[in-house]
Amino acid sequence: MSSILNILLASASPRRSHLLQEHNYTFDVCPANVEEMENVDADPVVLVTHNSSIKADFISRLHPKRLVLGADTTVALDAHVLNKPFDLADAARMLKMLSGRAHTVYTGVALQCFEKKLKMQRVVESRVVFKTLSEGRIQEYFQIVNPLDKAGAYGIQEGKEMIIDHFEGSFSNIMGLPMEALAEMMSAAEAYLTLS
Repeated sequence: MSSILNILLASASPRRSHLLQEHNYTFDVCPANVEEMENVDADPVVLVTHNSSIKADFISRLHPKRLVLGADTTVALDAHVLNKPFDLADAARMLKMLSGRAHTVYTGVALQCFEKKLKMQRVVESRVVFKTLSEGRIQEYFQIVNPLDKAGAYGIQEGKEMIIDHFEGSFSNIMGLPMEALAEMMSAAEAYLTLS
């Protein structure tokens, strides 16, 4: 990977760092201290687009020469957004809502380089269908997974056989960073930055 594409990740998410490492990206971590939109009645596409953009924009202005990556993931059931739960009771409430039903995971991805006036955005959707969950199964799940730092109170990378029946679309998107879309964006960013 060329040095021009040394990413500055505007996120403290260990899952996003893991995915970037797994795909051999060169990056540094610089979490954005911004106030995110968390309105449960918001259009999820608008929400993740806004949040990923403000993260990237905030860090891009602090480091104008760097290529900054912002991302935001949320879970939507019908017209209801499920952000990170407040506590375990809230997490259990969310999993009961998702039990036996299909929902959509949305991730907004923003790539910016302030100095080069580069600004790219994408939103990726994946569909997840949950098994029917008993109260006991939810509590078992919480024994192996911390739901408090995850939109919708679950993660697909561990314990998925306990709660998930099947999914459609990008696995990495459900984790929090759609690597297929990012690869396309990085390729376009490299072409733009090489010419500019």
